[in-house]
Amino acid sequence: MPEQTPDEAISAAGAGGPTDLALAEGDSLEKTPGGPDGTGPDTRPQSLWSDAWRDLRRNPVFIISALIILFLVVISIWPQLIASGDPLDCDLGKAQQGSQPGHPFGYDGQGCDVYTRVVYGARNSVTVGICSTLGVALIGSVLGGLAGFFGGWWDAILSRLTDIFFGIPVVLGGLVFLSVVTSSTVWPVIGFIVLLGWPQIARIARGSVITAKHNDYVQAARALGASNGRMMLRHIAPNAVAPVIVVATIALGTYISLEATLSFLGVGLKPPAVSWGIDISAASQYIRNAPHMLLWPAGALAVTVLAFIMLGDAVRDALDPKLR
Repeated sequence: MPEQTPDEAISAAGAGGPTDLALAEGDSLEKTPGGPDGTGPDTRPQSLWSDAWRDLRRNPVFIISALIILFLVVISIWPQLIASGDPLDCDLGKAQQGSQPGHPFGYDGQGCDVYTRVVYGARNSVTVGICSTLGVALIGSVLGGLAGFFGGWWDAILSRLTDIFFGIPVVLGGLVFLSVVTSSTVWPVIGFIVLLGWPQIARIARGSVITAKHNDYVQAARALGASNGRMMLRHIAPNAVAPVIVVATIALGTYISLEATLSFLGVGLKPPAVSWGIDISAASQYIRNAPHMLLWPAGALAVTVLAFIMLGDAVRDALDPKLR
């Protein structure tokens, strides 16, 4: 047998040995799912928001409520898509009449088409709900976030101020505040809801910021010399906003119900504005003779409020890490 040189011996021993095995494993890793070629699922860590969106897309409650809300928003912007009539075009000769061809919901006490008024009434209700929620969330998040971050006298003042507002009954406050307003637009109602609604969001935001500011990543940013503004916007706010979104989404349906309640009592929206609360108030005295006048606007209000509450519940379940 011919004698091998040292180089030949190393080559022969390495054939099929650990070196080739490591190369083979490295080559196989590149071809496995999730490797650099992107042929498999992505195994990178996901953020809270991407996880929440994935859960929401698989939640039938979210899908159903989102479709209902999308439909309400569309008819609020373009009610003429499904209602060609005028909600203020009335004929006393048809007052309290039931369903007829072309008028499936019948007529109200003034001879107005109930179907048209239900469709056009969605605009004011959705406008009040969305604008009130945006105003409440903005003011409450800013004030509560600042109080939770800085603490001290600012936190003490905000706490006592929220206690005062929590002591005001909402309906009674609306009767007093809106009784002196003669405008028939939605803006006085929105202003009143924002005035009494922001303390709830402020307390939620304050507690969330207090929890987030003690996390390690915030302390690391502070140690590296990050400014208060940078810590608030880049590190604390993105991790503290989830509870605010959940509460605001659920409260949106409550604000729509509150607008209908105040309009029913005669201090919210006023004629000639079209509102479900106004129609329910007008139909309450005819409930025995013409129950359809009350059924349709009350049903539309119930479905709308339920859709927003269902949406809020779905968002809460998706954003709550404890439920994972």
